[in-house]
Amino acid sequence: MSIVQEIRCSNCGAPISFEPGEIIATCKYCGYTVVIETGKAFTFEHSMLLNKYDSTRIEEAVKHWMRAGFLKPSDLAKKSEIIEKTLVYIPFWIVTAEAETIYKGIFERIAPPVVKEGKIEKKYNWLVLARKATEFPAREYDVPLAGKIPYDFRKIEAFAKILNSEIDKNEAVELAKQEIVEHHRYLAQQDVDRIIEMKNEIKIDQTVYLHAPIWFIKYEYKGKTYQLWMDGATSNVIKGDIPSTGFGIF
Repeated sequence: MSIVQEIRCSNCGAPISFEPGEIIATCKYCGYTVVIETGKAFTFEHSMLLNKYDSTRIEEAVKHWMRAGFLKPSDLAKKSEIIEKTLVYIPFWIVTAEAETIYKGIFERIAPPVVKEGKIEKKYNWLVLARKATEFPAREYDVPLAGKIPYDFRKIEAFAKILNSEIDKNEAVELAKQEIVEHHRYLAQQDVDRIIEMKNEIKIDQTVYLHAPIWFIKYEYKGKTYQLWMDGATSNVIKGDIPSTGFGIF
């Protein structure tokens, strides 16, 4: 039995292609977003960030990054060659949450050890990558949410690739909760050496589905290939491989 990898858009009739594992797909012809299993319209907010850099300008931004910073070889910008520039709109879930953690632990850095209690209260726009196998440093991406607009397929470049979501809203919310709890555990461990009690309360406000323009860059320097991830909305480097005396990460 063959696996169907294309459905018809119920809004414009155009084919919507998708890969196995994808749950939410967007029509590249009219921007209509559907849940693949049911074919029903996507009912949550679908936003996007605008890409502000074409192929030439993003290369200029890459060269600027190469010239800055003392960790990089002084001839990096001059002697490196950009061998690949790909613009990909990656799907994310933005989970807005209020989190409160009450913890009790033992502070052992002094003698005798003492029991300490504390509270962590924070608000988050927590980023959840909506792909399961994509290599992307999501925790290092500071999403410029101030620039988000309603999703508009007409603002997507013809040469860009758009990825669909492999994670639904409920799964994204659960992942966000788990990651927030782990983050609060990490914060509590800055205050106590051993946690003996921890209570978490997380209130979810809203969940937004968002496509962000990410430039995947590959460049060659002295016979070796390196990677760079750049935010197409700001040209900020999200993560970049740095050739040096050893091997570094920006």
